[in-house]
Amino acid sequence: MFRILNRSKSKFPISVFGRLCVCRSVSGRIVGSVWWFFTLILISSYTANLAAFLTVERMRSQITLYGKMWEFMNSRKHVFVRTYDEGIQRVRASKGKYALLIESPKNDYTNEREPCDTMKVGRNLDAKGFGVATPLGSPLR
Repeated sequence: MFRILNRSKSKFPISVFGRLCVCRSVSGRIVGSVWWFFTLILISSYTANLAAFLTVERMRSQITLYGKMWEFMNSRKHVFVRTYDEGIQRVRASKGKYALLIESPKNDYTNEREPCDTMKVGRNLDAKGFGVATPLGSPLR
């Protein structure tokens, strides 16, 4: 039995059983190269599809969560505020019963100011950069 397995190993032009057969002919090298290229593409496609599937599932759950938040807020019109300052005062007065969705720079600024009784919970929902426009030749550039 052991001899049969050893003999069958040498018939494979690729490393199936942990032994690499070096092909001397050009056609053997081409077949081996095509096989490894095919294997590389197959594994890459599987990995990419798996990553895309997991990303889409996570995005769907976030969209569902945001939809539920919007439905809750929209059914209770008293939760909305007109200004940031009004919302911040409402957060401070509610003693943990009210949360304000606010841009992160304003949130960081508010959290660092006296009376230091607000905090950011969780991570940012989204990251966006700010741009400042100046006229051509402006010394502010």
